[in-house]
Amino acid sequence: METKWWHDAVVYQIYPRSFMDANGDGIGDLNGITARLDYLKSLGIDVIWICPMYKSPNDDNGYDIADYHAIMDEFGTMADFDRLLAEVHARGMRLILDLVVNHTSDEHPWFVESRSSKDNPRRDWYVWREGKGGEAGKGGGTPGDEPNNWESIFKGSAWKYDETTGQYFLHLFSTKQPDLNWENPEVRAAINDMVRWWLDKGIDGFRLDAVSHMKKVAGLPDMPNPEGLDHVSCLPMHMNVDGVLDYMDDLCRNSFADYDIMTVGEANGVSAEQACDWVGTDRNRLDMIFQFEHLHLWAQDPTAALDVVALKKVFSRWQGTLHQVGWNALFLENHDIPRIVSKWGDVGHYWRESATSLATMYFLMEGTPFIYQGQEIGMTNTRFERIEDFNDVFAKNEYALQRAQGVPASDIIAGLAVTSRDNSRTPMQWDATTNAGFTRGTPWLKLNPNFPQINVAQQEADSGSILNFYRRLIALRKAEPALVHGRYALLLENDAQVYAYTRTLGSEQIVVMANLSGKDARVEHDGFALRHADLLLANGEVAPHADTRRLTLRPYEARVYRVS
Repeated sequence: METKWWHDAVVYQIYPRSFMDANGDGIGDLNGITARLDYLKSLGIDVIWICPMYKSPNDDNGYDIADYHAIMDEFGTMADFDRLLAEVHARGMRLILDLVVNHTSDEHPWFVESRSSKDNPRRDWYVWREGKGGEAGKGGGTPGDEPNNWESIFKGSAWKYDETTGQYFLHLFSTKQPDLNWENPEVRAAINDMVRWWLDKGIDGFRLDAVSHMKKVAGLPDMPNPEGLDHVSCLPMHMNVDGVLDYMDDLCRNSFADYDIMTVGEANGVSAEQACDWVGTDRNRLDMIFQFEHLHLWAQDPTAALDVVALKKVFSRWQGTLHQVGWNALFLENHDIPRIVSKWGDVGHYWRESATSLATMYFLMEGTPFIYQGQEIGMTNTRFERIEDFNDVFAKNEYALQRAQGVPASDIIAGLAVTSRDNSRTPMQWDATTNAGFTRGTPWLKLNPNFPQINVAQQEADSGSILNFYRRLIALRKAEPALVHGRYALLLENDAQVYAYTRTLGSEQIVVMANLSGKDARVEHDGFALRHADLLLANGEVAPHADTRRLTLRPYEARVYRVS
């Protein structure tokens, strides 16, 4: 498999609204990112991914784009972006942006034109449909009149009635995020023009948002509805539907193929086997995709304990399927997921140990590792006491739906506190000063109250901190080709506590082991002996030991050995 520059890279994801505020308005901005580039360089970061900073009314915090060629006023100007890009490149790093093209904002000029009349030239740039005819005594906008019974991913109907023309438009996400009609070649051409404009500006690639949702099942049929619900989850109708790869081919052939860039798609619903079509090197499509199978293991019960055996099955399937075929994107956190140390670790008793053990577990697999801002200092879920504490549109919609069903407010808040995306969006905790050093103004979202204890400045000064462990982890990956290009092989498949695997490249072999439980774990393996002299990394003190095939890992202890 041909080596690409992004194989060796480590990526850091920035949620700009929450990273660093340079002008004191309480909202992170581009100049704030520029001010912190030396920190990212010192961490060992190669690529920075910035979540949307385009002009937007912020119904979904920038993922509702009103102008692809302008910067959100709160984030700065295009001149600020150009300076940021130049400063990133001056430090030997690269910059990729979010590409949000399943939908736009309803304030985008394309949609403003589209909704103005049925015969507007851009009418077919979005998905418009007539109502079904309504129910007795009911008009447009009622469930009985909507084109179908699809439920939005953000809850409620996936359709919004527009009184100007008396038709409905499709929005898989919020009501202010109308879906583009990718069937229309004019839409695809306009997207390609915009993509090439950014690539010509010198950016280094894209993360493609909601890329597996762009194709919808022909005819937009109703979902089966045995329970008689007003709206039914409709993922089979728009998630990885046959034909979506034709849209990818259009983008890749007419834009991406002409540039030396990195592309990674958010591809919910794509299996490991299907991923070969998305990222296979012989397909000339995307370089990587984010898969969510490991996160969906807990979809039915977000509070359930980590099932280590189930996790190993998912990751190992992806590792094995894409080896020498494509490339994995490795991640545990992003802007849509609660903090992983709160979800799978033990914040109360083993905060540092569990954060570093989880890091070791995923970071050294085959693929490009992604770090989400704050993950490298073990930021945790925050505390939510009332609905006003939330900003996320999904959380607000879910709260309204459950309240309408009579669920007590306290019960809803307790549930959302575990699952809300706002957990990952609280401001970055830089130091123990006012507002965690994030802003001199009033933060747009409440800070996690634990910032005096968990912050960058405190961990910079502590050689044993989570931050400095991430530095060693990144340095180790860069120093050992086997940890980038070596073949992954799972060990201890049925062990319910320890995630262990080897990476093998030629005669070089490295074993990675992480106890992901709060109890001592006995490790026995007959394939090789481990020597203390060959210990490459550990998240705690390891007493000198003789060659051994048996050892005990303390709660959340992680070790990495070279195999002699």
